[in-house]
Amino acid sequence: MLRETATREDYLEMICMLIKEKGYATTIGIASHLHVKPPAVTAMMKRLDEDGFVAYEKYRGVKLTTKGERIAKFIIKRHKTISKFLRMFGVHRETAQKDIEAIEHVIDEETMGCISRFLKFAEENQEWTEKYPPFKENYEEIFESEKKELKVSDLKYAHEMRKSSKK
Repeated sequence: MLRETATREDYLEMICMLIKEKGYATTIGIASHLHVKPPAVTAMMKRLDEDGFVAYEKYRGVKLTTKGERIAKFIIKRHKTISKFLRMFGVHRETAQKDIEAIEHVIDEETMGCISRFLKFAEENQEWTEKYPPFKENYEEIFESEKKELKVSDLKYAHEMRKSSKK
């Protein structure tokens, strides 16, 4: 899959999450959750529209195209996989969210494949994982989280953390 820029990935991920939670995504909502100014969102929406990722009409909100939705869902899956992996080792949720925002945009697909296979192995072979306390403590949360949806508030918090760490 063609890797998009980190900023584009953040926008597509947030648009998908907002639509999933609210049924719609607006430039104001996107700006609020990504901690950017509305004119920056408008400029990005125009670019994403030109590139075929969204259907954007001024004052009407934004919708993902099939292409945009496919990429957004891929980004969300990658986000959840990295989260499970970090939580497995006992990384606190807040720290994991901050780290995910940095890792998810640069991680190679080969590495993601290895992490996914490792997580599948760990889930299917719980007996060895019971010997590692952080994993044992977080097992249910890690593997039950696959069934839970990622929330806009999770992404908003991660973006807040990333923005504050750049200062």
